[in-house]
Formats: sequence, structure tokens, C-alpha cells
Amino acid sequence: MSRFWKIVLLVIAVLVVGLVGMRMLGGGKGKDAKADAQAEAGKDGERNTDPVPVTVIDAARQDVPVYASALGTVSAMNTVTVSPQVGGQLISLNFKEGQEVKQGDLLAQIDPRTLQASFDEAAAAKKQNQAQLATARSNFQRSNSPEYRQYVAKTDLDTQRNQVAQFESAVAANEASMRAAQVQLQYTRVTAPISGIAGIRAVDAGNVVSAGTALVTLTQIHPIHVVFNLPERQLPDVRQAQQAGPVTIAALDRNDSHVLTDGGKLDVVDNQISSDSGTFRARALFDNADNTLWPGQFVNVRMQLRTIAGGVVIPTQAVMRGPDGEYVYIVKPDNTVAMQTVKSGVEVGDSNVQITEGLKGGERVVSEGQFRLKPGSKVTALKPGETPAAPTEAELKAAAQKQGPGSRRGGGPR
Repeated sequence: MSRFWKIVLLVIAVLVVGLVGMRMLGGGKGKDAKADAQAEAGKDGERNTDPVPVTVIDAARQDVPVYASALGTVSAMNTVTVSPQVGGQLISLNFKEGQEVKQGDLLAQIDPRTLQASFDEAAAAKKQNQAQLATARSNFQRSNSPEYRQYVAKTDLDTQRNQVAQFESAVAANEASMRAAQVQLQYTRVTAPISGIAGIRAVDAGNVVSAGTALVTLTQIHPIHVVFNLPERQLPDVRQAQQAGPVTIAALDRNDSHVLTDGGKLDVVDNQISSDSGTFRARALFDNADNTLWPGQFVNVRMQLRTIAGGVVIPTQAVMRGPDGEYVYIVKPDNTVAMQTVKSGVEVGDSNVQITEGLKGGERVVSEGQFRLKPGSKVTALKPGETPAAPTEAELKAAAQKQGPGSRRGGGPR
């Protein structure tokens, strides 16, 4: 045999020996890995049989109010800019800025001397015409008496009668002038047309003002309005609530953290829906006796539309969401859990929800710890706020014996 063939046979022999050795070594490791996996699976199975501590709560039945919420703006019921109706020098301002004034209170005084003179002039003219009227009446009565009528021409009687009518008209005109002057004189006292809060004054005393000059703005805040918008899909519910009786409304702060004032009533629903936003306007009326609401303030409006009698209520965190929709875990009498499909309705407060389908009052529902569950899992039911009891020494020893001395899942570091 030549030297070439000897080298080829030697290489083949080395390769065969190497492959056999690698197969033997790999097969041993595979058996060890398979055995380890089976051991781990067995231990996991043992651990899966241990009860899972979860918080359980009973589904409660209670009356559930249904609300419609929106962002609203407080607006004054009436806002009036007070202006004088006559001109003249402003003598005094008789209010304090920010003060609440009553209807009819004196706000400002304008110099009345010019208008007082006009009134006095009209009064003097009236007296003069009244004297002339008295003389004309006496002449006519004397000429028209039986003893003098035959000596007076009819033309003279007609003239005297017309003079009486002329002076009567003059007196009536003087009385009208006096009333007009009296009205103008009253306008020098500027009074509050409504009850409300006085704003910041627009002019100071001593200035000469004319008719129409703004002095101050009065804003009525008792009662007060809140205007808000709701989506058009809620219009049928709002109208139905209106037909059932007064609709109560509460105003909350911007963060919905607490109620500013309640006891408001739905005042009016606008007569059209905005085609741009798909919403309709509504207005609430509040007494606002404690001045909680202020014009221009933003508030959250909560309007009660109806009440669901005997609704099933559970904590919001008890409701899970999966590919097939919402579900909860209910606890059976044997302390195992089952997945129950439900349908949630309206929110109840900040942490609860009403269930419309799939759950009955009194059923036990898992509210915390459900992420470790699957259908059929055994659980340890805990009350809200309760924690699992610490394991006893005997339980710790039993758990250590189950794990075994060579367990890779032991308590030591890996």
C-alpha cells in the first residue's frame, strides 16, 4: 500500500473516533438536561398547587346615580354698566369697589344746580299762567252771568272763553315742563339698577361727565348661571330627565376633587345643536348664597340624569380586559376561581363601577392579585387591606424538604 493511502486511512480513523466521542459526551449532557427539566417541572407543579393569596370582595347592590359631566363657565345672571343720563360735574362716588350694593342704592351724585334752576323756572311760569287763568275765568264767569249776559256781545264771550282754554293749556304745558325738569333733576342721583357686586370704577369724582359715560359695572351673582356643552348623544337623556322633574346639578372644581356647591337646577337647554362641534348648550341656575361661584370661573358640571335601582357595584380594578372583552375572576365555594365575562356600565365614585351583565349581587370577586390567576386556581381569600399570615416553622421545614438539598431553586445566591 502506498504512503498516500496510509495517510487517508489515518485521517478517516481520527474523524470517526472524534465523532463517536462527541456523540457520547452530548448524549450524556442531554440526559442530564432532560432530567433537570423534569425535576423543575415537577417542583413547579407542586408550587402551582399552593393557594394564591388574593383580595376578595362581595359584589354589592346599591342605587347608582347616572351623571352627565362637562366643563362649564360661570356667568352672571345680569351685568349692567352704570352710566349717568345727564351731564355735569361728578360730585361724589358713593360706593366701594368690590362692594355688594342693593337695587336703588345711591352710587354717584352729579351737580344738580343747573337742572334745579330749570325746574324752578318751569314752576314760576306755571304760577304766572295760573294767575292769568284765574283772571280769565273770573271775567268769563262775570260776563256769562244772567245779569250781565244781555249787555255783552257774543263775540266777547267767545273771546273770554278761548282765553280761559288758552291759559289752561299754558298751565298744563308748565306742569309738563316741571315734570321733565324733575326727571332730569332725579338723574343727578345715579342709583343702582340691580343688586350686585360693584366692579372697579371707571371715573373719579371731580370729572365732568356726559350722558353715557361709564361709571362702574354691576354684576349680579345671586342667583348665578353656569353654561356648559354636552355631546348630542346625551340630548335624549337630558330631555327625558327634564320631563321627569327638576334636574339637579353640582359644580365641582377644575380637578374634580371636591364639590364647590350643589343644589343647582337645569335652567334651559339650547334650541339647536352646533354642527361644528356636535354639542348642545345648556345652562344651570345656582342660588350661590355663599358666593362660591364667580363670573368667568371654570368649573366641572355634574348633572344627575337618573338613578339605577339595585345596581351591582364592584371595584374598578377587579375588571380585567382580554381579547374577548371584559371579565372578572369569581371565587367559588371551594376557593377556586373561574373567569366570568361581564359588561361594565357607569362609574360609581372614583374607585367603583356598575356591572350591567354577567354578575349578581353577593358573588365574591377578586379585586387584587388576579394577575397570578388562571381558571381553576386555588386561592386564599383575604379581606381588603388584609395581608397573608407569615409561614410557620413547620411550613418552612416542609417547603425545604420538598425542594431537596440539591435544588437549583434554593434560597442561596446563584
